[in-house]
Amino acid sequence: MKKTGTLNAQLARVLAELGHGDAIVIADCGLPIPAGVERIDLALTQGIPSFTDTLTVVLSEMQVEHALMAKEIRAANPPLAGQIDALAEGGIPVRLVSHADFKTLTRQARAVIRTGEASPYANVILYSGVVF
Repeated sequence: MKKTGTLNAQLARVLAELGHGDAIVIADCGLPIPAGVERIDLALTQGIPSFTDTLTVVLSEMQVEHALMAKEIRAANPPLAGQIDALAEGGIPVRLVSHADFKTLTRQARAVIRTGEASPYANVILYSGVVF
């Protein structure tokens, strides 16, 4: 049995398989997941697990080069936008695109991690960096 880190086997596998430039999405429970993109469904009920808890775990294990979020989050969900903006303060550049473009870009993701988050635009695309 694994002692530390991500205990979800599917999530641990996807994180270990990422290469430079690969994308994963951390999503609220309402974001449509494109056909053909792996779904890692962590959602238990509304709010569990939260977007923030899931993001914290993923960031503890993934080298992130940059992130992307829908610009609509600024008006619709300022507290969560602030949490994602904190990534930039931690050295991860965060870019903004329209929600329509965001949904299109999810088609290129290696996986979408579905959380129980039930707040507007609680989604981010993380692009893998390298540790060397």
